Amino acid sequence: MKTAIIFGASGQDGAFLSKLLLEKKYRVVGASRNIRTASPNLQRLNIGGDMEPVPSCMLDLNSLVRLLQDIRPDEVYNLAGQSSVGLSFKKPIETHESISVATMNLLEAIRRTEIPVKLFNAGSGECFGNTGGEAATESTPFAPQSPYAVAKASACFQTANYREVYKLFACTGILYNHESFLRPEQFVTRKIVSTACRIAGGSGEKLVLGNISIERDWGWAPEYVNAMWRMLQQEQPEDYIVATGSTCRLEQFVAAVFDRLGLNWKEHVKTDKRFLRPTDVKIVRANPVKAQKILNWKARYTGVDVARLMVEAELETNP
Repeated sequence: MKTAIIFGASGQDGAFLSKLLLEKKYRVVGASRNIRTASPNLQRLNIGGDMEPVPSCMLDLNSLVRLLQDIRPDEVYNLAGQSSVGLSFKKPIETHESISVATMNLLEAIRRTEIPVKLFNAGSGECFGNTGGEAATESTPFAPQSPYAVAKASACFQTANYREVYKLFACTGILYNHESFLRPEQFVTRKIVSTACRIAGGSGEKLVLGNISIERDWGWAPEYVNAMWRMLQQEQPEDYIVATGSTCRLEQFVAAVFDRLGLNWKEHVKTDKRFLRPTDVKIVRANPVKAQKILNWKARYTGVDVARLMVEAELETNP
């Protein structure tokens, strides 16, 4: 039986990854600052009692060293940290600490314990910034345009540095937008779905958004955690873009949500400049061919599919 530690196990990706690894008969240890008291995602997936929760602060290097020595994991997944691009403009220091500093501490803890662990680090397609509409590959230079993207880029460089200098099995999955019914409403996709469902139920409210012309590569989160696991089953650690390879305008996502509910989105949506970000990449494109060829992983669902899946899950939860 393999043992995995998941940092950020109570989040969207952590919950889906926990479920996947439990199905593969792993011993799963979920590490989070608040995992004992705030794990509705784990409960919703009916796995709250199947994993081992441990409190952990990634800003405390010594506690990470002790945790690794106690558990002696085969695999470690770093999914923790502030995960909202929009919020990172309001809380840049917290974002940097929870992503960049935390990742450095984890890498250093692995180095010091000398345990032959395989590390997955969750990166972000936001690191590439504005590529002029061109699809980014693993060799595309980073040009981050938000505090979140800057922190993620730093963590990715740190991971690569420890891999090259200290020969750790450490790799980064450069993850593009991936959504599910476990997303909190601070994320625009869940905000759209939840508000639209309330409107369909007769709330009479309006859905207020910022720039609806942006294009993103939206995937389905349960599929993305499978790519994370596959990266750690390889003989050599490498970084991979994890994306669908297909872009979708936010307007198309909105239209698909309202269409699934039998509504015309134009009658219920308005835009407001208060929801615009200081900087925002208009078009995000990704080329996931490396993951397809080496990991034998390919996304099944793209943007419009994700919109419909999220609506169906919302209706099941709040009929």
